[in-house]
Amino acid sequence: MTSSYSLSSIRNSTKLVVHNSYLFFPRQRLCVLSNEIQFHKKDFLVLKPQISSTFSFLRLKKSSFTHPFAALSSFAESDGDKNFEVKSHQENAISSEDEDDLPGMAQAFHISSSTASAISICIALAALVLPYFMKSLGQGLAFKYKILSYVTILFGFYMAWNIGANDVANAMGTSVGSGALNLRQAVVMAGILEFSGALLMGTHVTNTMQKGILVANVFQGKDTLLFAGLLSSLAAAGTWLQVASYYGWPVSTTHCIVGSMVGFGLVYGGAGAVFWSSLARVTSSWVISPLLGAVVSFLVYKCIRRFVYSARNPGLAAAAAAPIAVFLGVTGISFVALPLSKTLNLAVGQAITCGAIGAFVVDRIIRGQLGHLLAKASSKEPEPETTDTKNIGFLSDIAGPKGTQLKIVYGVFGYMQVLSACFMSFAHGGNDVSNAIGPLAAALSILQGGLSAADIVIPNDILAWGGFGIVAGLTMWGYRVIATIGKKITELTPTRGFAAEFAAASVVLCASKLGLPISGTHTLVGAVMGVGFARGLNSVRSETVKEIATSWVVTIPAGATFAVIYTWIFTKLLSYILCVN
Repeated sequence: MTSSYSLSSIRNSTKLVVHNSYLFFPRQRLCVLSNEIQFHKKDFLVLKPQISSTFSFLRLKKSSFTHPFAALSSFAESDGDKNFEVKSHQENAISSEDEDDLPGMAQAFHISSSTASAISICIALAALVLPYFMKSLGQGLAFKYKILSYVTILFGFYMAWNIGANDVANAMGTSVGSGALNLRQAVVMAGILEFSGALLMGTHVTNTMQKGILVANVFQGKDTLLFAGLLSSLAAAGTWLQVASYYGWPVSTTHCIVGSMVGFGLVYGGAGAVFWSSLARVTSSWVISPLLGAVVSFLVYKCIRRFVYSARNPGLAAAAAAPIAVFLGVTGISFVALPLSKTLNLAVGQAITCGAIGAFVVDRIIRGQLGHLLAKASSKEPEPETTDTKNIGFLSDIAGPKGTQLKIVYGVFGYMQVLSACFMSFAHGGNDVSNAIGPLAAALSILQGGLSAADIVIPNDILAWGGFGIVAGLTMWGYRVIATIGKKITELTPTRGFAAEFAAASVVLCASKLGLPISGTHTLVGAVMGVGFARGLNSVRSETVKEIATSWVVTIPAGATFAVIYTWIFTKLLSYILCVN
């Protein structure tokens, strides 16, 4: 039986209210199933709070349809069991009227509107005040150059804020959507890891011609124009990211910057200012990234179903497979992302050591937290197989485990999913923060007269500033894109979420080494689609996919258009400001 869903457009004005749940999903209507298993806190530690007997509700205004959220068991049984009981608790839905008027951030975190407003005000005040204490503001500069430096730093924060609201949410979206983490846990973990990655691993050298898109010689001796172009690229990319985040569209921040630089270079430097071959490689990732992500996640999820679900004891099979998967994942991510030795053999050894440590730690955690369930599963006689395993093909539809086996399988993959999301967040903070602070550092160097070469050194306070902006954006608006990744493309469980994250990380790591034009955002979206396709074509919501694909195609032209408009405005303002004595 395929669960029935009625999905409205992301732009649909219908309001949705979620109670006692992990996440606010704006403008989405679900028919949700209520087969539910009670879990003890010790089973999942911090990964999943105890499920109470009071169900969560979705209430549709001006409608009589009210359904509880799908529980862990109903997700698993939807893989094989055909019988569900849908219960309606309409009387409890009446008490939800007071939350209709809460802002999105308050609903997402289940806090009062005054608390949400206080958090937003504190972030805004910090963004306005902290630049005065940054060394990069410029010491000994004329007053007008200090003002320009201050404005430039704010533009950098705006871009970083939007990266946090959109791009960072991708790493945690599957974990929240599957229930492995609630939204508060995801934001806290991602905030710490993103900031740490940006400060500790963020690149200290950037190129003024971002991503190899523009020809540097065209703008030599035109520092004012180049400054306006860098500033406009931050404003243009931030503007489009904010629009995309508002509607919950996961777009690539790299593509936003590329589009902005292309628009600026084409209009103010001519066709010869753009490396068109580099642009072609970027646009090709629209197809390559989601396709590779979908294929790999499809295969990973089918492997889980074939070799874990069909095992005589799925829980023990999952516990045995977890250290192997963690070892491979941690080794690969460590080799690519961490600053290891420059000697290949030594670097490989260090990466393998990190992988072995990660596998050992995860195995100990699983045995410690789920040991009583594993012992219970081991003491029981394996359930008789209802299907001849010899006749099960790799693509066969296999029923999911139930009862204790289900708790173990979802507990194991929940831990692995959280671990993979943490690694992705840390690596993202170190890699993609350059999208915001690269143009920022180059623009500040122009103002301070230090732009003498293509490479610009990024100070530590700018790295920390970018990390702060990313965390602020994730906190205030990250729930919007998390909702799209976690729920609106396809329904996720810990096994499906792990398959998507593991596939996306693997594709990005391999592509980075091979030099393929890959977008991490596009790859993850494709991976989520892949696990949906593994359950059937009807499991992927085509309307959401169409909107996301459209936003991808529009990203570069939108960034280019905004950049041209902003550059025209900034050049006019700069000509006036710099002429004033």
